[in-house]
Amino acid sequence: MALQEELKKQGDYLFKHRSYLPLVLLAVGLWVKVYQERFNGNASETLLAEALEGGAIWVGIIGLLVRVFTVGYTPQKTSGRNTNEGQVAETLNTTGIYSIIRNPLYLGNYLMWVSITMLTGNIWFVLLFTLGFWIYYERIVYAEESFLRNKFGINYLEWTTRTPAFLPIHSHYTKPNIGFSWRKVVKQEKNGLFALFLAFCIFKLVGDVAEGEFSLVEETWSILGAIATGVVYLTSKYLKKYTDLLNEAGR
Repeated sequence: MALQEELKKQGDYLFKHRSYLPLVLLAVGLWVKVYQERFNGNASETLLAEALEGGAIWVGIIGLLVRVFTVGYTPQKTSGRNTNEGQVAETLNTTGIYSIIRNPLYLGNYLMWVSITMLTGNIWFVLLFTLGFWIYYERIVYAEESFLRNKFGINYLEWTTRTPAFLPIHSHYTKPNIGFSWRKVVKQEKNGLFALFLAFCIFKLVGDVAEGEFSLVEETWSILGAIATGVVYLTSKYLKKYTDLLNEAGR
């Protein structure tokens, strides 16, 4: 099989199983966290380790906001796909955040997931995850772009020439041609919101246990954050399944 076809095949496979990546990250990250606290305690007290842990929540929130902004301004079935039907894209979205970056959702994913690796306080784990994320998503993006190029032809190629793939390096922003939809955000981002705060809570509690200084009082805010976002998750899940409150035409 030619490399071009092999990369596309790998990308389709990795996208289909992308839900397992956070679980693997969580398991490995917790192991690193326990090792760091129990067997390498001095390393977790360095200025760099404290900076990583202290900044983790903000990096995760920025990633979540990137996803919220992206999802809120996109119509249904645009520049995307799903695992049951394969590639799905009725229109090519080139406005809003898509006017400065081609893959904003993956940028948001990276920031949210790397924030979890930062909780370990281990810079090498952060860098290793970053490399793995790049290799993993490079193939997914390749498969998606192959589809979009065949679907939209010259319009897609012109967009790619002026819009970077992953990092927004210019300010030629084009205002979205539709309004922001909180309903769509609630429907699509409830999982990520809850998962982010739950992961932070788990890491905090596990780290305290490994360090031998477990205290629910000290982790009040992380526990409350997990509970509050859990309530939001369950509520929005109920509304989505049993009501039409979150439904919106074309979104």
